[in-house]
Amino acid sequence: MLLKAKVAARLPAKDLDRARAFYSEKLGLEPIEQREGGLRYVCANGEFAIFVSAGTQSGTHTQMGWEVEDIEATVRELRVRGVKFEEYDLPGLKTVEGIAQITGNYPSKGTGERGAWFRDSEGNLLGIGQPIRS
Repeated sequence: MLLKAKVAARLPAKDLDRARAFYSEKLGLEPIEQREGGLRYVCANGEFAIFVSAGTQSGTHTQMGWEVEDIEATVRELRVRGVKFEEYDLPGLKTVEGIAQITGNYPSKGTGERGAWFRDSEGNLLGIGQPIRS
């Protein structure tokens, strides 16, 4: 039943105006639609919405991510826009200049991945990744 359904992420926000400004100014994204308490964005083949929520964002795991062709260039451009990347030094995950080398990946994606993470204005943890193809 869900196999042919479109997938879309939902991200909570305490302050929708602040979130809209972050996604516009820092990520260069504009909503294609808005409604009372919500903004809808489309990127390539996917979409996401930001909605007003009284809940607290955990920010302890990646809530949404983008797959990019050139992670260095993407990180560089986002830093110019003021995005601050997370730095990790954990067993199996260490970032260098905000980018981690990750072993293993789905066979159709390659042999590994390079990843970077940042938080939006609402505390949501967002990621970008670049598959490593042999």
